[in-house]
Amino acid sequence: MNAMLLYRERLALVENRFVEMVVWQLNVPAKGSNHRFKYRLALVVDGTCVLRYDNEAGKGDHRHADGRETPYRFVGPQRLLEDFWRDVDAWR
Repeated sequence: MNAMLLYRERLALVENRFVEMVVWQLNVPAKGSNHRFKYRLALVVDGTCVLRYDNEAGKGDHRHADGRETPYRFVGPQRLLEDFWRDVDAWR
């Protein structure tokens, strides 16, 4: 499976918090997804990931928050970033 990196950024929010966002475009959908994007977006606080959106192979699109994993309805890369930042802002 070939992948083209579309977006990669790591931003320090404050000294002990950062976000890391990576989005690739694939030739074919990843196992468990019905779209051609692979992504990992995370908010890390004091070395612990407290919020993550991803679509690891076989699990499909989902979100980790408050110690729970819930399904995520992927619409597109732009909406993914908007949803992630909304949750980051709510967490802060």
